Amino acid sequence: MATTDRQMKSLLVVEDSVLASAGMVALLGHFGYMVTAAGNGRIAEELLEAGPPPDAILLDMRLPEADGWHFLEWLKDTPYRGIPVIVTTGTDLTPEWAAEHGCAGFLKKPFDEDDLLAELERVLGPQ
Repeated sequence: MATTDRQMKSLLVVEDSVLASAGMVALLGHFGYMVTAAGNGRIAEELLEAGPPPDAILLDMRLPEADGWHFLEWLKDTPYRGIPVIVTTGTDLTPEWAAEHGCAGFLKKPFDEDDLLAELERVLGPQ
């Protein structure tokens, strides 16, 4: 149900699995989001600094180079700290942990497209 008559929201997907990242980029693009992907926290930092900032960040926690924990620490001391972050993880983290660390949302891997779209709508409003 992709549409072109609504304002497109932009997302930054921070995910080191090429397959998972490509799947989210394709799915979210189909549903009208503009999506940029980063394979680790360092690349995500560079993309944010290059601008423009996304409307939300989907953040895997286990990443090479700069993992999700490092990225969250870095983010809170930047002008980008107000961008909603949705944690996407297969770890034993919980939605409560994510909320305590300033994250706007949480998805436990594996999640399906309905869960992803519902969490984005909850955080950002309808697309």
